[in-house]
Amino acid sequence: MTHQSRPDRTDAPAAKPARSAANNARRRFMQSTAGAAGAGCLIALGVGLYASQSRALPATAIRPPGALPEADFLSACVRCGLCVRACPFDTLVLAELGDNVATGTPYFTARNIPCEMCEDIPCVEYCPTGALDHDLTDIDDARMGLAVLIDQENCLNYLGLRCDVCYRVCPLIDKAITLETQHNPRSDRHAMLLPTVHSDACTGCGKCEKACVLPGESAIKVLPIRLAQGSAAQHYRRGWEEKSAAGGESLIGEQVELPVRGLEQPVPAAPSHTAPPAFQPEPAALPETPSPPAVRPPVTPRDKTQPFQPYSGSGIDSGWKP
Repeated sequence: MTHQSRPDRTDAPAAKPARSAANNARRRFMQSTAGAAGAGCLIALGVGLYASQSRALPATAIRPPGALPEADFLSACVRCGLCVRACPFDTLVLAELGDNVATGTPYFTARNIPCEMCEDIPCVEYCPTGALDHDLTDIDDARMGLAVLIDQENCLNYLGLRCDVCYRVCPLIDKAITLETQHNPRSDRHAMLLPTVHSDACTGCGKCEKACVLPGESAIKVLPIRLAQGSAAQHYRRGWEEKSAAGGESLIGEQVELPVRGLEQPVPAAPSHTAPPAFQPEPAALPETPSPPAVRPPVTPRDKTQPFQPYSGSGIDSGWKP
């Protein structure tokens, strides 16, 4: 019995391995393309979230001392976190994704941990870009925000109770917060001591908000200055302040006679003002005397024995005959 020899495997064509290599290369290309597309989508989503957070800063997020205006601060801050590490009281935190603050930027919430008003201001010293102004050397000149008493209905002072906690904890007591006396209409006998914030001295440290005794939200809150304080129109002038700054001197000076425009002849002098005559009340009207009733003459009855004589005057004769 004869046996046929099996063909050698090495003699098989090399088309199949070449096809497998091409499929593997195509598979790797599609996987890398899909991965790149997914990464691009994630990056776009992250950039979109970052941009939306950069535009919206919640009212409870307060920037560190010396922070530039918000738009300039976001441009200058490199999100290094050095100011956060320099804070000895763990007041500052870096915003995370979902905090409604630009991710990686420093801020603090006064109700949680307020600013302790460090005299050397280490957070400003360690800022490498000037997002925290290095010209700030006195912490009392910081303007992180402005305290606003927003809930007068629940503030114990406005209820007539004695609570001056926010006033006592203020590092600039009697400058940033004072107690103003007001009559208590409820008892009609006592006075209410109402906390009043002065924007020219308030640093926005948040100690008053932290110390408020109300449970939950505090009656007094520190807000960014752009939300807490408006601005008057430029054409309004506070003459009393300008006069005080000028040492009490009049800002107008001597009265200036302006030239008459549009008239050929000079305007005649105004007549001297004469005082109006004194008021003289009218005399009281006398009561009218009622006139006596008219007396009619008695009617003489006609003598019926005499014939009737018709009227012969100048009047109209009726032509009546007896």
